[in-house]
Amino acid sequence: MKKLTAILAIITLCLVSCKKEVKTETDTAKDSLAVKTEEPLIEEPLDSAAQMKAWIAYATPSEAHKLMADEVGSWNCDMTFWTDPNGKPQKSTSVAEIKMILGGRYQEAVYKGTMMGQPFEGKATLAYNNASEEYTSTFIDNMGTGMMVGMGKYNQAAKSMEFKGEMVNPVNGEKTPYREIYTIVDPKTRKMEMFDMKNGSEYKSMEIVMTKK
Repeated sequence: MKKLTAILAIITLCLVSCKKEVKTETDTAKDSLAVKTEEPLIEEPLDSAAQMKAWIAYATPSEAHKLMADEVGSWNCDMTFWTDPNGKPQKSTSVAEIKMILGGRYQEAVYKGTMMGQPFEGKATLAYNNASEEYTSTFIDNMGTGMMVGMGKYNQAAKSMEFKGEMVNPVNGEKTPYREIYTIVDPKTRKMEMFDMKNGSEYKSMEIVMTKK
């Protein structure tokens, strides 16, 4: 009788142990499934034909590039500068030679003239990114060693582009924001307005009226 009781006890313990192991394995499997469902979905890679189509669209000059190509030629530039909001305007002139480069994908403008009684040379580039649908403007000149880079979009209603970027103040080495508005006045007239910051306020620091020869 005692042997029978002992055997039954052992069997009971084995059953309980087996149930625990089964439960543990089930919980582990559930946890594993839960982890798998939390993994981020991976996008299916594009096939080679779709990738090629996207790159062709990215590299092909668009309507925006045609707008840039309309400015190819020589332009007389009347420039006005202000050193501070209430400062006396200073005048200078230059000539811009504009052309399209790299298969009509970018615009390049080379400026030559005088500024503050000194010979002035500058170079600007304009790009339109088909993918981001944004314009990027860069400018360098012989009056400094930095590059101005601004980004913006074209406003069809106003026929203008607004660029925003940062420039370094050579006096204190600090970066300050600037804003530029480039307006298509008519087929032979363009106006560029530059706005800088001084004492926490924006003011108009430059205006260039361009007339096509």
